[in-house]
Amino acid sequence: MLNQLQSTLGITFKDQSLLKMAVTHRSYSKSIKSSKVGDNERLEFLGDAVLKLIMSQYLYHEYPNQSEGFMTKIRSKVISDKILSQLALSINLGHYIYFSYGEKQSGGASRESNLANTFEAILGAIYLDQGYVVTEKVFLNCYLSLKSKLDSQKIAVDYKSVLQEWSQARQLGVPIYSLIKTEGPDHEVQFYVEVSLMYESVTYATQGNSKSKKSAEQNAANALIKKLKIKL
Repeated sequence: MLNQLQSTLGITFKDQSLLKMAVTHRSYSKSIKSSKVGDNERLEFLGDAVLKLIMSQYLYHEYPNQSEGFMTKIRSKVISDKILSQLALSINLGHYIYFSYGEKQSGGASRESNLANTFEAILGAIYLDQGYVVTEKVFLNCYLSLKSKLDSQKIAVDYKSVLQEWSQARQLGVPIYSLIKTEGPDHEVQFYVEVSLMYESVTYATQGNSKSKKSAEQNAANALIKKLKIKL
């Protein structure tokens, strides 16, 4: 089943188990109740970091005369769920993801957050299996083939970036995000996230929730922006 995906990516995994893990949604690993089957959340975490480095390096060389703020906004747009899910669709990634029956029946294969998270997990798996250079090549092949289409799209305000830029400009450090809890069945899970930041010797904290952890973080950041009365 995964041979076609590897063909599309233009690589062959040395460790096929990494690729299998990358396309395994948490609902599937929980549904079969086997400790031998891991989900893709750790690979997603790694892939997210690798993706930020790839985009940062690409933007640094592509826009030699642009400011940090300009590059941050472009990077935030590209690594958003909206854009990553489109890159995932371009390689038909939803077709390869292992879901529980409930998640699949509820449209999990076309859900934006699932596609984006799995795409990041794929990048994490490629990085572990093939190294940075190959990972960069695979991502840029996907991204550059759709770049003109993606550039024209409007993306919602990145509240996390707004909050981070505001805090760093005041030398407050970076906001801290913590997953408080999750609720509901796997196909309707709700993530609850808290963000905290110390400002003028007072620790400010707000919470946000959503069907994806990234969206929950955005909602929490938006709430803190309002609390601190930061102008957008």
